[in-house]
Amino acid sequence: MTSVTLNPYATHLGTRAPRDVIETTTLELHRLAGRIGPARMTAAPAPGKWSARDILCHLADSEIVFAFRFRQALAEDHHVIQPFDQNGWARTYPDGDANAALATFEALRNWNVALLKALRPEQLSKRVTHPERGEMTFQAVVETMAGHDLNHLKQLQALVGQP
Repeated sequence: MTSVTLNPYATHLGTRAPRDVIETTTLELHRLAGRIGPARMTAAPAPGKWSARDILCHLADSEIVFAFRFRQALAEDHHVIQPFDQNGWARTYPDGDANAALATFEALRNWNVALLKALRPEQLSKRVTHPERGEMTFQAVVETMAGHDLNHLKQLQALVGQP
């Protein structure tokens, strides 16, 4: 099984280089948030769907999760990734602040990019276990992060086009 098979967001990533996606996401988020604007930031596209604010809050939360997963995977042998309930975390999003979420994402992403740039090839091939997906490499976690970014960028792009 390849690392892309273990990445539930592989269809979003396609042939794009994961690090290129990861390094450009913050700029794209700023661009899209500006196009959506404050007046439409909390408007959900449909009942039960996330607003732009909700997506930004989720991305900030996810960046916390990826930061922890990366560092734990590097610090421990045979690391088992801790899944999280995104819907449970999302219960706080109606009280969230889109600008604070974006600032949080940006700070954490900068820190994660610095870590990824410093990795050696053997660290990227380090094995970790995800309870729902099985054994994978550290590189597969990086690919998952990039595909996750693209998934939510597409959602925000769709919101840009809505009135």
